[in-house]
Amino acid sequence: MIAAVHLLIYSDDPEATRSFLRDVLAWPFVEEPDSQGWLILKSGPSEVGVHPTHQIYQGQPYDSPRHHEIFLMCDDLAQTMSELQSRGAEFAGHVEEQSYGNTVGLKVPGADDIILYEPRHPTAYNLS
Repeated sequence: MIAAVHLLIYSDDPEATRSFLRDVLAWPFVEEPDSQGWLILKSGPSEVGVHPTHQIYQGQPYDSPRHHEIFLMCDDLAQTMSELQSRGAEFAGHVEEQSYGNTVGLKVPGADDIILYEPRHPTAYNLS
């Protein structure tokens, strides 16, 4: 039986990225006993969506290379942004209204941005 999803972030500055996840996002963690400072962080409930690399959407072709993305979901984007900013978070750009919810890029030290969003679609992360 699958117990959880383990996500990986590859970082040019792993210590800064781990500190950001621990201190700014306030994720609980355990430390790898054999590697000083190597944190494994609890990111919370999860869900997985699968998107096509090629499709027609509303009469327009949509093409995307195969890749993975990390989205952090929240119930109130403005409130979450305010809380994260109070702990030192920075955002890439402005909030954008998408068909699936409101999004903003969250800057992650040493790594690519993560998308923070308030979904408008049904969610699966709280299913039992």
